[in-house]
Amino acid sequence: MIERESMPYDVVIVGGGPAGLAAAIRLKQVNADLSVCILEKGSEVGAHILSGAVVDPKALDELLPDWRDDGCPMAETPVTDNWHWTLTKTGKMPIPHIVMPPYMSNHGNYTGSLGNLCRWLAGKAEELGVEIFPGFPAAEILYDDKGAVIGVQTGDMGVDREGNPKGDFMAGMNLLAKYTIFCEGARGHLTKRLKDNYNLEHDCQPQKYGIGIKELWDISPDKHVPGRVLHTQGWPLSESGSGGGGFLYHQANNQVALGFVVTLDYANPYVYPFEEFQRWKQHPEIRAILEGGKRVSYGARAINEGGWQAVPHLAFPGGVLAGCSAGFVNVPRIKGSHTAMKSGMLAAEAIAAAVGAGREQDALDEYEAAVRSSWIAKELELVQNSEPILAKFGGDLLGTVLAGIEMWLRYLKMPLIKPMKHHTDASTLQRADLYKPIAYPKPDGVITFDRLTSVSFSFTNHEEEQPCHLKVADLELQKTSELGVYAGPSTRYCPAGVYEWLVDEAGQPKYQINAQNCVHCKTCDIKDPNGNITWVAPEGGGGPNYPNM
Repeated sequence: MIERESMPYDVVIVGGGPAGLAAAIRLKQVNADLSVCILEKGSEVGAHILSGAVVDPKALDELLPDWRDDGCPMAETPVTDNWHWTLTKTGKMPIPHIVMPPYMSNHGNYTGSLGNLCRWLAGKAEELGVEIFPGFPAAEILYDDKGAVIGVQTGDMGVDREGNPKGDFMAGMNLLAKYTIFCEGARGHLTKRLKDNYNLEHDCQPQKYGIGIKELWDISPDKHVPGRVLHTQGWPLSESGSGGGGFLYHQANNQVALGFVVTLDYANPYVYPFEEFQRWKQHPEIRAILEGGKRVSYGARAINEGGWQAVPHLAFPGGVLAGCSAGFVNVPRIKGSHTAMKSGMLAAEAIAAAVGAGREQDALDEYEAAVRSSWIAKELELVQNSEPILAKFGGDLLGTVLAGIEMWLRYLKMPLIKPMKHHTDASTLQRADLYKPIAYPKPDGVITFDRLTSVSFSFTNHEEEQPCHLKVADLELQKTSELGVYAGPSTRYCPAGVYEWLVDEAGQPKYQINAQNCVHCKTCDIKDPNGNITWVAPEGGGGPNYPNM
């Protein structure tokens, strides 16, 4: 039995993203005497944060009203120009924003690095007395004998591949709390356990996801238009019948953030999201912006796309879900940081009141009620059928028009259809024998690149001598089904080249997991057709080290 030290706090927050940081700041604003800590698995706050990002400042205005004049990096680039294109292979059809509901406008929003915003928020939290522990992932949930959450255990450090302590072994600590806020981001590994343990999804639709792949480029100054925001749909995904689209944001310092989202409900197992992104960059309109420029960073992350009907119950004995752990992304607006922050603030207010009343480790039903009566709910209810309609009718013009009509009707308070149902992304994958492999073009090394070279631009690193954090429950099932039936989709859906099917000395298939490449996107945990792969937190500080993402 490993002896572990314990540290008591009023509130422990799992995850140093927008929701967790907003929660910490609000807790201290309400009651400066509360003891609050944040656990962040990345090497620093912001190291694992990846988003486009165009940020609606609504929550930030509520939390820190003077942020524009207080050195916040997000204030550098307000959105000035908003474009939306439907692409064909060689051309485009602009979609005027006047045909979209008013809330789809990006007027008053800002584009920049969400990671840098989190770094700035972390500084504000620390000024208020919040303790932040980067490089310390929450590895286990702690319960009392009544089944209430009483905190979390951080991961052990210095463990070899077989799980044995090495010479530099350091046991994880038990961080005990009156309340614990779980803000792990999309598909959090502890959140999954909490959902199962407390049956939090018993009356909601299953969460759905997309895989977002992003690059930062320094481009020629004469092509740079600070504040210009571009979204695309259609080609190339229209050729494979998949959903999603591209984005290109002109941010500060002659830099553009560009990326591609592929919805993970695709049926064809030969779809290769990374290569779809590379194809998109070769579109004449996109290539023209990038030519003469230089790629400086790369990364990927899963995104919640289930909408309001996929939000689970948020409160349970001793804790709550907030941010993308709960799934507050507004899919049509391609935004979630503002709703994540607001949920963290509402959680903080409920917890501060409960602690002030002498309560602890009970279910904060008032937080649940506050979220479901807040502007988060009002905003997400307006768009809750847009993704299901696109999934049903395709991400091309027809699906877009129908989704747009439904959003207008909801905006005008004339909804015609009830919230639509979802299927899990794993269940939508079909047998490989129903499809032909897709021939993707080779990278040119100028605009398009191979996957492993790309991963080097994420600055990802894991200690080699540690247990593999990608757990395959049944290797034989992986061979007979994932490879035998579905032609090994993990070798394609992973944006970091983690999974390979090789041939061993006996001529038999061998599943190789290159865990050191993992950028913590969680796609394998979502899309494996048998739910046979589970992502767990690796040793602290491992994973990507995103600069300016």
